[in-house]
Amino acid sequence: MRNQVFFLAVLLCAIGSVSNGQNNNPRNSRAHLISKIDSILQTKVDLDEIPGAVIEIKKKDRVIYKHTYGYAQKYDYNHKVLNPPEKMTIEHMFDIASLTKVIGTTTSIMLLVDRGKISVDDPVSRYVNAFGTPDKKDITIRNLLTHTAGLYEWYPLYYRAVNKEESYRLIGELPRMFPVGAQRRYSDLGFVILGEIIETVSGMPLEKFEKENIFVPLHMINTTYNPLKSGSFKKIAATSHGNPYEKRMVYDSTLGFKIKEIDPRKWNGWRNYTLRGEVNDGNAWYANGGVSGAAGLFSTIDDLQKLVDMLIDKGKVGSKQFISGKTIQTFFTKDKFSNGLGWMMDPDNSFMKNGPEGTFGHTGFTGTSISVIPKYNISVILLINRQNTGLLKNGDYYNVSPVRMQVFNAVLKYLTLAEGR
Repeated sequence: MRNQVFFLAVLLCAIGSVSNGQNNNPRNSRAHLISKIDSILQTKVDLDEIPGAVIEIKKKDRVIYKHTYGYAQKYDYNHKVLNPPEKMTIEHMFDIASLTKVIGTTTSIMLLVDRGKISVDDPVSRYVNAFGTPDKKDITIRNLLTHTAGLYEWYPLYYRAVNKEESYRLIGELPRMFPVGAQRRYSDLGFVILGEIIETVSGMPLEKFEKENIFVPLHMINTTYNPLKSGSFKKIAATSHGNPYEKRMVYDSTLGFKIKEIDPRKWNGWRNYTLRGEVNDGNAWYANGGVSGAAGLFSTIDDLQKLVDMLIDKGKVGSKQFISGKTIQTFFTKDKFSNGLGWMMDPDNSFMKNGPEGTFGHTGFTGTSISVIPKYNISVILLINRQNTGLLKNGDYYNVSPVRMQVFNAVLKYLTLAEGR
């Protein structure tokens, strides 16, 4: 009897050791990650909280998971389900919204800094005469990149401007709203002006500079502004049905965007159809011809991954140094508000909360996001076309921030298991 008890104890210990070994097995943790991601995103699709999504999780040179969910377009303008809905694919382009700020604009500024054309501490007035006024003369390129320039957080430029030249002029005329450098107030207008700086310094239209200096060299063949103009891009995820939320921003003063000189009734150019291949952002579309430093780019998950890979590899693409390590370090050094230049790095930010030191990312209003953990050479690109479901009863779009956070936390847990900690 004593021998039987001893044998049973040994057997239980052996089973426990095997079990523990499986928990720390990278393959097993990957399977758990995939299961968790599927549960998070497919549940949201099944509940009709999001129409569809594409995700890519990559560690070093290995794609851990790449998958699609739901539909590229589920609803028409009248909120009727298409028959049949358009299935989501890896090849679908997304309106990446404010990811334009980092993918296009910030990368362009990095290249100009790297080539010695500008410095991030140059006064904006060196390139934009309108910023030579007493209230704007102290604003630097760094201030624009870090949203500390004190500019309007948002302004419906299309009420007073019909093209990019008029938009640039109008922003230059608008008064500064907050002290320079005193606080971070996220502003689209600052990145519109960064687009103007890129054009002034390079002597090229923004879209041409980015294509020739970023997208072509990195083989991002499916990244562009105004994709419908070429006629060659057929798979594009649908976004909003017109601009109902932006219209609400103009009309509903409770959102905090009441602008005294704007009478909402004085302009009525709102689109009345489902947007597919036209940038959702009103300032980019109505006032800037679809091209802006703040929004306007369309891209695929594979293309976005190419630029993210370059950043993770400290500016290298293969054996070539695309952007110097020194410039990379400059842009990913935190300011006093715990953010980088262009990129968000604050660990308290909800979509990458509790990320290891050096974690960076950005989001886009249409539902797109990128989060990168350099410590582990891992990135998470999540593209959701949340607006195609339409506005909720409260007048907002479905909030995908908790979804981003759940995905990010699942990746952190995977890293913990894979590292055996």
